[in-house]
Amino acid sequence: MAAGMYLEHYLDSIENLPFELQRNFNLMRDLDQRTEDLKGQIDSLAKEYTANARTLSSEQKLSILRQIQQSYSKCKEFGDDKVQLAMQTYEMVDKHIRRLDTDLARFEADLKEKQIESTDYDSTSSKGKKSDSRQKEKKIAKTRSKVKSSDEDGSPKSAQKKVKLLQPGEFNSPSSNFGNVHPSDVLDMPVDPNEPTYCLCHQVSYGEMIGCDNTDCSIEWFHFACVGLTTKPRGKWYCPRCSQDRKRK
Repeated sequence: MAAGMYLEHYLDSIENLPFELQRNFNLMRDLDQRTEDLKGQIDSLAKEYTANARTLSSEQKLSILRQIQQSYSKCKEFGDDKVQLAMQTYEMVDKHIRRLDTDLARFEADLKEKQIESTDYDSTSSKGKKSDSRQKEKKIAKTRSKVKSSDEDGSPKSAQKKVKLLQPGEFNSPSSNFGNVHPSDVLDMPVDPNEPTYCLCHQVSYGEMIGCDNTDCSIEWFHFACVGLTTKPRGKWYCPRCSQDRKRK
């Protein structure tokens, strides 16, 4: 049951409680007043008896004693009624308190159960995230190892680095020393469609490659065969496009 709905029902159940308590308290106050009146009568009869004991006849004495006894009996009845009202009032309040305690205990149990379920879910989710993180770390380590091996052979610095690809006609053909390069000249091998491409041939990295020393180079890495190289040149090396741009400046 929702907390708001429960509170509404609970308030409805105790709506008449104040009036019932007030009624019982008024009855107990009325019984107290009647008892006090009877005690006053008993005191008056006792004084009359003691003051006129010598002059009163036996029947008069017996009548006064009966009146005193009846008054005491009536006071006892009023006292019993007052005790019953007090017990009824206590039970009336205690009933709502017990109900509130029971509902509170049930709500606390439900809350703990939800917290346990939430903790289990978070733990499972955390384990899943840790597992995914470990798999990603393994992939990154494997990629770094592959890139490091490729660097030793002159391959690109990062196999996963995104580069700007040249559109057809954007770059003029290099000088005759480099020759014309076509994708059909690349070795026929399976290629991951998500793997980045390099060089003038727009193919993936393979074999020996060289990096352009121009930090703003859009291609960055080139195959030896595509740029007419057989060995790594000494000093700085610029790709055909960057070389032409430098000459224009």
